[in-house]
Amino acid sequence: MSRTLGRRARALSLSLAAALTGCLLAAGANTPARAAVPATIPLKITNNSARGDQVYIYNLGTDLATGRQGWADASGTFHPWPAGGNPPTPAPDASIPGPAAGQSTTIRMPKFSGRVYFSYGRKLVFKLTTGGLVQPAVQNPTDPNRDILFNWSEYTLNDAGLWINSTQVDMFSVPYSVGVQRADGTTAVTGRLKSGGYNGFFNALRGQPGGWANLIQTRADGTVLRALSPLYGLETGALPSHVMDDYVNRVWQKYATTTLTVTPFADQPGIKYYGRVSGNVMNFTNDSGATVTSFEKPDASSIFGCHRKLDAPNDQVRGPISRTLCAGFNRSTLLTNPNQPDTTPGAFYQDGVTNHYARKIHAQMTDGKAYAFAFDDVGHHESLVHDGDPRQAQLTLDPLN
Repeated sequence: MSRTLGRRARALSLSLAAALTGCLLAAGANTPARAAVPATIPLKITNNSARGDQVYIYNLGTDLATGRQGWADASGTFHPWPAGGNPPTPAPDASIPGPAAGQSTTIRMPKFSGRVYFSYGRKLVFKLTTGGLVQPAVQNPTDPNRDILFNWSEYTLNDAGLWINSTQVDMFSVPYSVGVQRADGTTAVTGRLKSGGYNGFFNALRGQPGGWANLIQTRADGTVLRALSPLYGLETGALPSHVMDDYVNRVWQKYATTTLTVTPFADQPGIKYYGRVSGNVMNFTNDSGATVTSFEKPDASSIFGCHRKLDAPNDQVRGPISRTLCAGFNRSTLLTNPNQPDTTPGAFYQDGVTNHYARKIHAQMTDGKAYAFAFDDVGHHESLVHDGDPRQAQLTLDPLN
């Protein structure tokens, strides 16, 4: 179950591309020039975890100047990965000593698209195949990182600015928040849990019938390590494969006689697509009545992963429709509103058959925002901050209790 590229990074290519396009358009000829984004910016890492473990930091990803994969050291210097092997070979030690509890460390972030990992007590194990870096895959019980307490943030820094987010798409684990300091000195922060939110999430998941408690992984000493995403819960057998079938069947029944209207672009309300079910397929037409794309009846894996039967290519038709459907299925809004996307938080997760993992994560966030599934950014409910002229990024390791 090794991965050489983060699933969420692929899934979010469409929304990131749209964001970048908007920024580049905003920086057109009629817009006053602003200072260029420097080659590196500081990332301040603050350890508020109250844990005594040694923290290790890793800055891994793709160098945007060359397209090569590698890591950045504490000064922001990029180092490409050497060639890997088959079987995988050990990667160079890219760890950076992190701050002790109650302290901060500042490193430099280069123009990069990747992840900042952090682990407690032990260094993470990374290996290289002929296809690139093997990321931790703790849904695999033999993964060497299975018993390590760790997490990661994702970011892109380029000429259009900084995007940095917290993520729970793969798992919910040790808490952290992210932020960006703007030119005016203010700081935008997201990803912070409510007081008691870490334990609150796990307690809520334990109380959810239907196998959801099986997503929780613990160490032999009883330490709670993480909750796997429902997609990985399906892959490991923690969740039953039929967990979303009842809701999907009701959606298919409804839209056999009702039209589902999808308006995928908030800034282009005139672009609409119309879905109707015929047999096992939902066909979408445009205003002219021409069929533009079709979707087979999705299973739980397609819904939780926003892939397979809900694949979202980086185009202007199928991808935007698919990400809308994915959000509607995960948030269970498709039956209550035939006009999608429904972006009203109070309407989310109201059906008994829903993504309870995502529901419980959002309920514990101070601002209600999270990346609990790949297209949680539909309607801007994602835990992401962006600035076109960033002065400093921040990553705060928050307490577990």
